[in-house]
Amino acid sequence: MFEVLTDKTYRHLFLAQLVALLGTGLATVAMGLLAFDLAGESAALVLGTVFTIKMVAYVGIGPIAGAFADRVNRRALLVTLDVVRGSAALCLPFVTEVWQLYVLIFLLQSASAAFTPTFQATIPDVLPDEARYTRALSLSRLAYDLENIISPTLAALLLVVLSYDALFLGTVVGFGASALLLISVALPSPKAAEARGVYDRTTRGIRIYLATPRLRGLLGLSFAASSAGAMVLVNSVALVRGDLGMSESALAWTVFGFGLGSMIVAFTLPRLLDHVSDRSVMLVGGLIMVGALLAIALVVVVRGLSWPLLFGTWLLIGLGYSAVLTPSGRLLTRSSHPEDRPAVFAAQFALSHACWLVAYPLSGWLMTAFGAVAAFVVLALVAALGIIAALRAWPSEESETVEHTHENLPLDHPHLQGHRSHAHPLIIDDAHPKWAQRF
Repeated sequence: MFEVLTDKTYRHLFLAQLVALLGTGLATVAMGLLAFDLAGESAALVLGTVFTIKMVAYVGIGPIAGAFADRVNRRALLVTLDVVRGSAALCLPFVTEVWQLYVLIFLLQSASAAFTPTFQATIPDVLPDEARYTRALSLSRLAYDLENIISPTLAALLLVVLSYDALFLGTVVGFGASALLLISVALPSPKAAEARGVYDRTTRGIRIYLATPRLRGLLGLSFAASSAGAMVLVNSVALVRGDLGMSESALAWTVFGFGLGSMIVAFTLPRLLDHVSDRSVMLVGGLIMVGALLAIALVVVVRGLSWPLLFGTWLLIGLGYSAVLTPSGRLLTRSSHPEDRPAVFAAQFALSHACWLVAYPLSGWLMTAFGAVAAFVVLALVAALGIIAALRAWPSEESETVEHTHENLPLDHPHLQGHRSHAHPLIIDDAHPKWAQRF
């Protein structure tokens, strides 16, 4: 897995992602504690609103940013967005009212909505070989897992001697270091797509996405992952600080369990994907999350909630979560041309976060209104619906190469390369607008 770090450009990109995520992880812990201070027993509802605002920014800004990402210098764009995120994080320690938290989160996450899909679409251009790219995806997943492990651990240690406000300064340092690492390398930019209208450019990625069977399946599985993930991210503070009456450090160690499970999968997945299909791995991951949520609900009813039980459940959800999300970059890359890749990655970013837009407030409301057992059961059922939708949209692992003809194109058309009958990976585009009807 780690051999891809010999590529200097990718190494700097990975390190930039890692330090920014570590800073973000510190902010996640700090925001949970800030919400508890501002709203007390309603902290889950406040956090649900915070994450909902985050998703609104992602869903609204992501497709627009992806549509125009090929028109600007990638490095300049990413560095500027890091500066904006760092500036917003710098203001968070001074928040005294809930509405101030909401405004700053919207600003920070709007910048992230433009940053993340542009960053993700850069990786396959840096590492065009699929085997190396697969390992890069696992490293990227590992970076997210390290956020869930190192950040809570570091937060727990810092909280012994500092107030949680100081954790936000770590977020500022993370974004600043990310910007410096991005400045240090030249990033490839794909050739711009042909000139299109604003509407066409803004919706193109989503139209390609929704016309592709494997990506519709990915959307269903993303919905399952968001349902289970929202239980972890929104309700951990209420379960640990409220129901169990444990310390601030215990909250950090609880989130550690989720990251640990995800990291285990990130280490094992590259070799597994050499032998098992993406679809099979992702479906099993979804089933693990559903099973974990239903199992903890049953145990809580019979024996009550305990911290070891919560930690173990979060670890299992982390396993399933990583199994669903890690292969997604491979599916997106196979389903798009290089010039459309930023738009398709942005479509995944927006549509997957639209799932979170449903899951975050639902999770917070269920926990606040009905308690932990109802939240576990309902979110498990919602995740199961996502898996069923994925099975219907993506009924089997379709062939990666499709034999077909183009009777409507002249033989000298560049797409045909002199032959009316040819084969290539399934990609929905202007030459293949109706392929989705065949699968």
